[in-house]
Amino acid sequence: MKVRFTLALLAGLAVVCVGYGVQAAEEGEAESITVQGEVLDLSCYIAHEAKGESHLKCAQGCLKSGQPMGLLAKDGTVYLLYASHKDAAPYEETKAHAGKMVEIEGKSAARAGMKGVEVNSVKAL
Repeated sequence: MKVRFTLALLAGLAVVCVGYGVQAAEEGEAESITVQGEVLDLSCYIAHEAKGESHLKCAQGCLKSGQPMGLLAKDGTVYLLYASHKDAAPYEETKAHAGKMVEIEGKSAARAGMKGVEVNSVKAL
């Protein structure tokens, strides 16, 4: 009886571990990246592709009011930007660059088809 229980427990554990490995591979493990692009106000970008110099003042106002922030990379990829739980200062600093080109360093992540970057540093270009 103990042998069957132990085997069933090990089999269940193996299924969980394999499932986690597949999910991690599909969603990608967090890795440090550096990406250049334009800081976006995602609400206006998603709604009507607002970006660039003509949208600068609106983007600044939207980010200041708490709208989600993203980065339109040079390769066309859009990343959701988010703050580190340990140090939100670089994320907050990024808001000042709304509508402008920057270089972001941080950890990449992906979930359900969405790509994101934890902002660990920002540099104006």
